[in-house]
Amino acid sequence: MAGTLVQTQIPQQKLYDGVQFPAVLSPSPAVPLTLSALTQTIEAQRPYLEAQLRQSGAVLLRGFPVNSASDFNDVVEAFGFEELPYVGGAAPRTNVVGRVFTANESPPDQKIPFHHEMAQVPEFPSKLFFFCEVEPGSGGETPIVLSHIVYERMKEKYPEFVEKLEEHGLLYTRVLGEGDDPSSPIGRGWKSTFLTKDKNIAEQRAAKLGMKLEWLEDGVKSIMGPIPAVKYNSTRQRKIWFNSMVAAYTGWEDARNDPVKAVTYGNGNPLPADVIYDCLKILEEESVAIPWQKGDVLLLDNLAVLHSRKSFTPPRRVLASLCK
Repeated sequence: MAGTLVQTQIPQQKLYDGVQFPAVLSPSPAVPLTLSALTQTIEAQRPYLEAQLRQSGAVLLRGFPVNSASDFNDVVEAFGFEELPYVGGAAPRTNVVGRVFTANESPPDQKIPFHHEMAQVPEFPSKLFFFCEVEPGSGGETPIVLSHIVYERMKEKYPEFVEKLEEHGLLYTRVLGEGDDPSSPIGRGWKSTFLTKDKNIAEQRAAKLGMKLEWLEDGVKSIMGPIPAVKYNSTRQRKIWFNSMVAAYTGWEDARNDPVKAVTYGNGNPLPADVIYDCLKILEEESVAIPWQKGDVLLLDNLAVLHSRKSFTPPRRVLASLCK
């Protein structure tokens, strides 16, 4: 590979049909290591990088001098993907610089379950970047898993369940407070979810997302769906497990929310708990968890890969950027 990018291997990678997951690219020893050399290489090698992403679903850039949020912003800009504003997502997060946000700021002792980014809203990012600014004391990996593999394993093991899911889709229900609750992984309040303090504007923005709002005394209940639980990825011509079912059922829990009610079949019927917990097991079996190193940049194709977060011992600072 010409330029400053060399394919390397790390012990955590998995091999699917002869393709490494994720692809790992590091600097070529012959080239001076500067941020501007990296961004220029990214700009020059976009077709190669996009081909790597299409083939593998995830690309890890490791060993480059990406030291700060603004360095990371430069790297994201170099790829040239359009930014996606974070409207309708559930995670509490803060804008750091440019297109860069904190990743989910929920407490370190909480795991964040596997999900496709914003799979519960109609406008979701097609790609997302993560950047490790401060590596974790321990734990805190961002495990990733190939969505079509999860779909294939679920269909093989639970064909009737998957058929029902494909027929009815899913309904997601979440109660939002007025302000943000940083103690909860889904603690984003309605004002920052819809970027307004005005209930009428919130309703209009919710409607655009296909979401119904029911106002409560101290917040609002948002109902989304029914929306499909399985998507067809036309680029790769395969079905993907594009939903937040396991995440909602096992993780959308706080003072306001009961996870069992957070997600149901599209017709309102409850989902089978045993199947959901087995799906969680499949997700974990197929996942790859790479310990973060400072300066790592991970690019994910949100139509190919689900991600999660393990609990950790601070410090840890991982930043994110979402692309249309």
